[in-house]
Amino acid sequence: MAPTTVRSWDRRYGLGPTGHTDGRHRRWTADDVARLERMCSLTATGLPPAEAARLALAEPSADGASQTTRTAPSQPAAAARGRGRAGTGLRLGDVRRECKGLARAALRLDATALDELLRAAVEEHGLITAWTEVIMPTLQAVGRKWESSGERYVEVEHFLSWHVSGALRRHSPPVAADRPGATTLLACVPAEHHTLPLEVLAAALAERDLPVRMFGGALPVESLLAAVRRTGPAVVGLWAQSRATASRPLAQHVAALEWGVRGARRKPLVLTLGPGWAGQTAPGLPHPSGLSEAVTAVESLVRR
Repeated sequence: MAPTTVRSWDRRYGLGPTGHTDGRHRRWTADDVARLERMCSLTATGLPPAEAARLALAEPSADGASQTTRTAPSQPAAAARGRGRAGTGLRLGDVRRECKGLARAALRLDATALDELLRAAVEEHGLITAWTEVIMPTLQAVGRKWESSGERYVEVEHFLSWHVSGALRRHSPPVAADRPGATTLLACVPAEHHTLPLEVLAAALAERDLPVRMFGGALPVESLLAAVRRTGPAVVGLWAQSRATASRPLAQHVAALEWGVRGARRKPLVLTLGPGWAGQTAPGLPHPSGLSEAVTAVESLVRR
């Protein structure tokens, strides 16, 4: 992480070290570092930084106490948050330079510029880095602007999301041919409509010539189960953006499905994807912390 990002998260959200040494040095304990790592994991899934910081600070440390029960964010941090709500620009923080160009094009509703900037980001950095370090921070900034502006700028969020989805489809190679026991099935859980992270994962798997079947948002339970039985996938990725939509019983039920002849029955590996699964995972239900980790988990299983 860039030092400026660490300082920014400390100033805005109170995610800094709990102690200091003599002079101006700051002392990071193991608990402090663990909270910072948790913040990184949560933001990598697409959760807005403010919400990710709230969850990271609320989790108990090794001594059983949460950071929020020990100290409240400093007055400078609160003041910084208050200042960030003013103005008509997007509060981007410490990000790549491409994010600012994307943000300006989105605010102007400039379709031509936005498509060109998205294409350039993917070609220059590759799909995973472009999503993690350019596209996702810009989407998060738009979401923060919408939340802090009385539901204004909704058109900007929809506009940006639509063009990101189009860029992913243009960049994706043709879907790889099915190979027995190698297909990955991707779907949002019922009542979940946030599909962009799954679209990125589908494109990343297609880049690696891995067969993938994408079912998009809010797939009903019976339809999900039917799709699993019909395709016999090696991996099922279930996306939940919020805790209200994540369902551990559903994930466990999918993981227990079997198919094949007697003596050679198979089950899928179910990946619980997205911030909604925080605190809902169970043994046998891996929860990759981000896009790169999800791709690695699928690839390692399918290649094996």
